[in-house]
Amino acid sequence: MTAPKRFPQSKANLTRIMTDYFLGNHKRAAEGTPVVWIAVNAPIEILKGFDLVVVAPENHSAVCAARGIGGSLAQEAEGMGFSMDLCSYARIDIGSFFGKADSGGMGLPKPSLLVSDNNNCSLLVKWFDVYHRELSVPHFVMDVPFCYRPQQAGDVDYMVSQFSELIELVSGITGQQFDIEKTRQALAYTDEANRQWKRFYDLARTRPSAITAFDTFVHMAPYVVYRGTKILADHFTMLADEAEGQMRDGVYPVPGEKYRLLWDNIAPWHQLRAMSSRLSDLSANIIYATYTSCIGSAEGRIDAIELSDPDPLRNIARMQNFTICSYGLDLRFQAMARLIPRYGIDGVVFSSNRSCKVYSVMQIDLMRRVREAFGIPAVMVDVDHADVRKYSEETFFVRLEALLEEIEAGRTAR
Repeated sequence: MTAPKRFPQSKANLTRIMTDYFLGNHKRAAEGTPVVWIAVNAPIEILKGFDLVVVAPENHSAVCAARGIGGSLAQEAEGMGFSMDLCSYARIDIGSFFGKADSGGMGLPKPSLLVSDNNNCSLLVKWFDVYHRELSVPHFVMDVPFCYRPQQAGDVDYMVSQFSELIELVSGITGQQFDIEKTRQALAYTDEANRQWKRFYDLARTRPSAITAFDTFVHMAPYVVYRGTKILADHFTMLADEAEGQMRDGVYPVPGEKYRLLWDNIAPWHQLRAMSSRLSDLSANIIYATYTSCIGSAEGRIDAIELSDPDPLRNIARMQNFTICSYGLDLRFQAMARLIPRYGIDGVVFSSNRSCKVYSVMQIDLMRRVREAFGIPAVMVDVDHADVRKYSEETFFVRLEALLEEIEAGRTAR
């Protein structure tokens, strides 16, 4: 009997909107609309106050990795002298833009402005500096305070002052006037998208879980590039509605679910289908991932952030630290301490990512704290989020199956 398709309506919509995004970028750029390249947590809602083509190289790199062409593009960059030890997102993007390998016609139009930040990944600033030098375009770097504790009022003030500088820069480059009402509307769309995303994610609380972390990896793609739009809010609403409908119909991704796991780090883009299928055969479901659960949250929490300030710029500043990489160890642990009991996590898979040192650097200490606090098994595995050359499927599953055996042994001993 053929298993029911997972979220067919949402999957078809995702394909459509992401194709429209990539092809539409080139069309609008050719028509003369200024192009801005951004880091994934740059303040895109502010840029919605202008008429711009806004693209994210990290998103393009993830798409290339998922399509199985990340390795060849990374090799193009390595042939230009970029080290294999650099982030695979950066190597894929640089190889795609400057190299000869084909990215499937879905590349990015030439930028007029680069906007990066240093709270998520300092390497990204240097990556964008390559384009700043080679293309002679301005590079605006958001300096966002790292969070060892929840964000402070002074942090918000500091970021809002930089937003003013960014608005002035974009106005000077494009000749356009900033429309704060468009930014206010964009923020409202982002807020609604965040709430619908949390509604979807909360379906992981059911037994068996109505979703997998792989579902969230796939459907997070538009969050990076469509944030601040009705398209994103509508997509996440459709996704949550469809997931609830499948749950009512008794359709679950791992019907015989025995092991409920948590994933810590970036998605393994080149392994989504193979990894999820093999896990299902083991009656294991990675139901939750810190990488996607942090969308729409504040530091150390997992619920949707409350945007209560009447000033949209201050609300946008409040959202600047929604990604895991900008958190200290205590905040990362606080988030896990909330989600492990809520979602009934049996074990944690810490993915030591060859490319993302900032995400991976605290994992040994975090794993120790989780084991001590909750008494659940955890394992460290080696993965690169976009470069398949740095991944061994068999080694991964040897460690994963050892984790499942430890979980089973703990149940038997009780």
